Amino acid sequence: MSRDEAIDRAGQYFHSGGFLAELDRRIAYRTESQNPDRADAMRAYLEHELQQAFSELGFSARLIESPSGKSPYLLAEYREHPSAPTVLMYGHGDVVDGMESEWRDSLDPWRATKVGNRIYGRGTADNKGQHSINLSALRAVREVRGGRLGFNAKFIVEMGEEIGSPDLRQVCESRRDELAADLFLASDGPRLSADRPTIFLGCRGGLRIHLDVDLRDGSHHSGNWGGILANAATILSAAIASLVDGKGRLLLDDLKPPRISNQIRVLLADVKIEPVPGEPDVSSDWGEEGLSAAERLYAANTLEVLAMSSGNIKSPANAIPGQAQAVLQLRFVVGTGTDQVLPAIRRHFERRGFSVVAVSAAQSFAASRTDFASPWVDWAVNSIRSTTGKQPAVLPNFGGSLPNDVFSDTLGLPTIWVPHSYPGCSQHAPDEHILLSVTEEALGIMAGLFWDLGEMPRSRVLSR
Repeated sequence: MSRDEAIDRAGQYFHSGGFLAELDRRIAYRTESQNPDRADAMRAYLEHELQQAFSELGFSARLIESPSGKSPYLLAEYREHPSAPTVLMYGHGDVVDGMESEWRDSLDPWRATKVGNRIYGRGTADNKGQHSINLSALRAVREVRGGRLGFNAKFIVEMGEEIGSPDLRQVCESRRDELAADLFLASDGPRLSADRPTIFLGCRGGLRIHLDVDLRDGSHHSGNWGGILANAATILSAAIASLVDGKGRLLLDDLKPPRISNQIRVLLADVKIEPVPGEPDVSSDWGEEGLSAAERLYAANTLEVLAMSSGNIKSPANAIPGQAQAVLQLRFVVGTGTDQVLPAIRRHFERRGFSVVAVSAAQSFAASRTDFASPWVDWAVNSIRSTTGKQPAVLPNFGGSLPNDVFSDTLGLPTIWVPHSYPGCSQHAPDEHILLSVTEEALGIMAGLFWDLGEMPRSRVLSR
């Protein structure tokens, strides 16, 4: 009975085809949370698929109804001994739209299809493939330990992450005692790169900002009115340009992050952003000056224009538009005063003569991260290095957004994310996939982490 045996057992399950068959069965559930017609599939994924999977691992599992009446949650628990460490894990079973007609070579998004080094299918990367890896690693450790894990475990699965996790905080707050743990350990998002294991400690936040200019109904002939009639699109373009320049640099101080600490600079010093074939090239002269690519992505704020509309771009008329709209997104790190962003933009527009631009927000995600000094960080780094022989990248936060704040702030847990995808996985797009090579390595990584957790004396857990 050894750590190496557990890692080998996870690899054997992968090579036997068992993991792919299991993932194919889970991908077949069309759990599109943005589609109201998928309520039955969402519930069935938890009731018929995951409850059985957790039961086989010795967990007790039950469904928790959503406070708002939306999709339910699954809470699974395994108790071994009060003196053993306790880990809380998380995953989400919902996916974005399948986009059936847009996949390469007529691939079916609702099947896990192996092509070369890739497994295609909706949810392979986000997030069915990732929580399936973790469940398989738990199984391998349990089998090698003779039906034991060596630690206590809790697992919460939601079905609304792709629509902003609307009830997750309320569910966790109301079950704070049930979800008490020593560590939060989960998998979502991409690694830094396909060949480098990665740990991230939280996530950037996101604030979606709507800008609207409504001068008048309809459009008016540019020959008859040009020069004496204000153009809504021109005003909106100028207003946006006063917030962020043509090289993606923030111009309004209220949108900028706190100064990057020396600790974060050291942490990101060996983190290189190197796209692989199929991924876009990094723009060499874009973003805040004086920062490395890693610092821009993981330690800075960005304001992105997501969409703009005015007139008819496919069939433009010789007319001055009376209306224009844009949707922007501020991606921000911990310490950004986001409650002041909208008032600051309104004051700024007033000073610049853009008072006709209405400013509102429709969607936001909090920024959060675990303290770098947490001993759990070194523990995870050492475990992954022991398994792979590679030094994992440690990121202060994921570049995107996840409900990490529910676990770090609401539940007060140290949060360690170990992602099993990679930047070119096409999540949220046609051709979503995971890599076979990364999946095999990830199974070993998680088996190693779970084994090491079971070896940890309670006295060491308490000291953390």
